[in-house]
Amino acid sequence: MSSPENIVEDTEEISSNNIDTQLVAKKRWYVVNTYSGHEGKVKSNLLRRVESMTMENRIFQVEVPEEKVIEIKDGKRVEKAKKIFPGYILVEMILDEESWHAVRNTPGVTSFVGAGNKPVPLMDREVRRILRRSSSGKTRVQIDLKIGDHIKVISGPFTDFSGDIIEIAPERGKLKVSVSIFGRPTPVELEFAQVSKIK
Repeated sequence: MSSPENIVEDTEEISSNNIDTQLVAKKRWYVVNTYSGHEGKVKSNLLRRVESMTMENRIFQVEVPEEKVIEIKDGKRVEKAKKIFPGYILVEMILDEESWHAVRNTPGVTSFVGAGNKPVPLMDREVRRILRRSSSGKTRVQIDLKIGDHIKVISGPFTDFSGDIIEIAPERGKLKVSVSIFGRPTPVELEFAQVSKIK
């Protein structure tokens, strides 16, 4: 049989758990506008503010969604992280007056995204899609070439041949080029890094 003290403690614990559950239910993701190019700095500043203002129970996560991109320009391959939404960060928080002010008054933050002064939370499916894209680990290939561009082959068995791009397959990192072999236009499949655009 429980003593009256144990019952009071159990009731307080249940009440505390119930409050935590209610707070978690109010957690939503919001989009915050920042100075472009300062997203990482704003994230660091906001996380420091959350810690110094002891708001860990209202501001939970700050994300700068990025994806890996391989840029191929003039036959050179450069891998880098590229922001999915330049000038914006995502903040998971319980929105109230204090948390709004903590985020809004962080250096580099210009505003919340929403109607007027009322921030509008993202829908759960939007958040899942953005975070999945950011954490997928897939690398997107970005090239400065398009169908019809005149290129020169810079490596491989067709080095020094030139031709026109007739097809691009970014998911495979390849393109088809029509080159003249023995006076006949012949389609040749090449990798992005094997060609350079003729200007």
